[in-house]
Formats: sequence, structure tokens, C-alpha cells
Amino acid sequence: MTTTSRNVRLLSTGSNEATAGKFDTTAPPTEKLLVLGGNGFVGSHICKEALEHGLTVASISRSGRPSLNDSWTNDVLWLKGDLRSPDSLKHAFSEATAVISCVGGFGSNSHMYRINGTANINAIKAAVEQGVKRFVYISAADFGLVNYIIRGYYDGKRATEAELTDKFPNGGVILRPGFIHGTRRVGNIKLPLSVIGAPLEMVLQHTKLLTRIPLIGPLFIPPVKVTSVAKVAVRAALDPQFPPGIVDVYGIRQHGHHKSA
Repeated sequence: MTTTSRNVRLLSTGSNEATAGKFDTTAPPTEKLLVLGGNGFVGSHICKEALEHGLTVASISRSGRPSLNDSWTNDVLWLKGDLRSPDSLKHAFSEATAVISCVGGFGSNSHMYRINGTANINAIKAAVEQGVKRFVYISAADFGLVNYIIRGYYDGKRATEAELTDKFPNGGVILRPGFIHGTRRVGNIKLPLSVIGAPLEMVLQHTKLLTRIPLIGPLFIPPVKVTSVAKVAVRAALDPQFPPGIVDVYGIRQHGHHKSA
């Protein structure tokens, strides 16, 4: 168990009564959400979900506006920036009441640590300096031996989690999904990840006990819909009653199936 896991409540099915509660997701008109990496697969769904709740939405990424032609993209303020140089982005953080980070990536171990760790840690520090109230981080579930194969990825994720726990003890939420499925766009190509993910989710949702088997247990972690991740992320960012801590894939599925109050 990581240090973060010991210090943060894990919200999952049956682990905390608050998990089953309904939250008010009606946004005051002054609420502004800043989405880091909002033009990606998960980030774009979060932006869209936030707009549906009446939030003013801005996104920061290295490429800025996505190539999508969907009408909702016109309602997002798309900003270009690099979280590895956070000083130039303080103006964006200063206007945000909540931040959701979807920033992550793969590559060499050192590169993965910089993207998944350093960049997000810089964002957390900038958010604290600018008085942001809540910060939601899209992390990743532990996958046993896979953690060691892509060590930089998980070391970066867990370093970010530790920083968030320290800097946002009452307003920091960490989502730990496994495989996220939905329709992912790569250029002009649509990848129907749900063709694989949806059937696996249906089967593996009932195998929670098997995830405790040493070494192979994490292979039984069920996938989760990208729309469920987006719903829970926005809810966690918007509602002060949403408990801080780690929300595992089972908690994400449970929260994602609840209707807004």
C-alpha cells in the first residue's frame, strides 16, 4: 500500500456511506472550471459534462483547441500552455474555482514521470497559490506487475496523488479508473473502445474479490465508461460535499450511475 493510500480515504462500493449519496450539481453562474488536458479523450468528455452543468469552462493543453467540430467546443476557452512552466499560466488558475487534471502520457520512464508527476505537481502548486478551492485528479488503478513495467508512469501518478493529498486535504479528489472505454478519436479515425470495454465491464463488475489475488488480481479490475469518469470528475469538482480522497473504479461506477439531485 502506498503512502497516499494510507493517508487518504478510499471511496468504493460499501466502503463509505457518502459514496451512495446524491450531490447537488447545479452550478452557481460564477463557477469556473479549469480542465488540464481538456482536448484529450477523457478531458473532452469532462469539458462537455461541465458545460451541461452550467459551468464556465476553460482548458489548458500544449496544443490548445482540439480538432473536433462539435458545437460544444465553441463554448470552451481553449488555452495553450505547458504545465512544466506553470508561472506563465497563473492567470488561468487565478480565475478558476476548481481544477480537473487529465494530464498524463507514456514514453521513457523519465518522460512519464515528468508528464504524470512533475507537470501535475506544478499545477497543484499553482492552484494553491491562486486560491483554487477544489482539485480533481484523474489517476490510474494499480495493475500489479504492470506498475513496474511502466514505472515512471505510476511513480509520477503516485507522486501527484501525494502532493494533492498534502495540498488539498479537504478539497482534493483522486479518481483511479482502470481501462477507460468509449469512442476515441485519433485524427479522423474513431476507435470504438467500447466494443472491447463494455462487455468486459459487464463481466468483471462482479469479480471484485478476484482483484485481491496476488499478482494476477489487478487483471480483473473492470473497465469503466469515459462518460462515467467525466460525470464523477465534474461532480467531485463542483460539490463541496463530495468527500476528499481516492475513488476506485467501483466507486466511479457507483457515482456515475447516480442522477444529479
